[in-house]
Amino acid sequence: MKYADSLVDPYQRKINYMRLSLTDRCNLRCIYCMPAHGVRAMQHARILTYDDMLFLAQTAVALGVEKIRLTGGEPLVRKGLTGFLQRLNAIPGLQHLALTTNGILLERYATRLKDAGVKCLNVSIDSLQAQRYAEITRGGDLAAWWRGIEASQKAGLHLKLNVVVIRGVNDAEIEDFAALAQHNPWSVRFIEYMPSAVGPGAKLQGIASDELLQRLQQNYPLEPMARRAPAGPAQEFDLVTGKGNIGVISAVSCPFCHNCNRIRVGASGKGRSCLFAYQDVDLKKAIKQRHEDQLITALCHLVKQKPQGHTIKEVPMSAIGG
Repeated sequence: MKYADSLVDPYQRKINYMRLSLTDRCNLRCIYCMPAHGVRAMQHARILTYDDMLFLAQTAVALGVEKIRLTGGEPLVRKGLTGFLQRLNAIPGLQHLALTTNGILLERYATRLKDAGVKCLNVSIDSLQAQRYAEITRGGDLAAWWRGIEASQKAGLHLKLNVVVIRGVNDAEIEDFAALAQHNPWSVRFIEYMPSAVGPGAKLQGIASDELLQRLQQNYPLEPMARRAPAGPAQEFDLVTGKGNIGVISAVSCPFCHNCNRIRVGASGKGRSCLFAYQDVDLKKAIKQRHEDQLITALCHLVKQKPQGHTIKEVPMSAIGG
């Protein structure tokens, strides 16, 4: 298959990054992601198999996708993951294989992830205080998270820590998170809360990146970093006197749509050209039938309907990989 650089949207953005959700299931119930009682999990028969996902990934890479990030739900709860990662990593032309996790299971999986070809992990963490962390995640164990981080460091994985900043909930810890990047070779990325959750999360309020950066610069000299391809949406800053760096993802106050290079595919095979797209494209039939031409057509159609910018609306994050 040789169709490289076929995925260019109507606004001349080259799409070279695919986020692939392995499951809608999760072992946490974060207040901004899903309701306290959870969501009704999809039946296994509705979820793409690993063979299905491999066929999708091979086709996407042939079309010019260079980076694949695996998401969930929580991807580490799906059985057989590391064998699938090895198969993904063997796809010719795939340059970056990454994974986003809440970190709870990393103590068990970090070495296996590295051996399977993953080099970079995005790990969610919204409080460094055990009680607050348990409240935000509705039951998460901060000690288990730290053991996972230690195992990941020992395995040699590059770490990016994702912090969703919520006013009145965890915004008092902004400087504490920056200190992690000061003393460790990690990227700490502050994410503006997007008002898209249902239930109690709809009442939460985020903090704009400009306000956050002003606070950080009072204690930490920051130097803007050049954007790296095929990078995600973070605006990154070197900590001049530290080991790591700081990133801000300003999806609300300063959208980054003009250089968005991503598409998303959910665990059931539905593709989204934007996190907040009003329509999706069902890729499942073409994938199940291993019909390469139909899948290429569907992926190209998905990219052609990518909007110039997003309109934030209520979307259950757990269902589409955030």
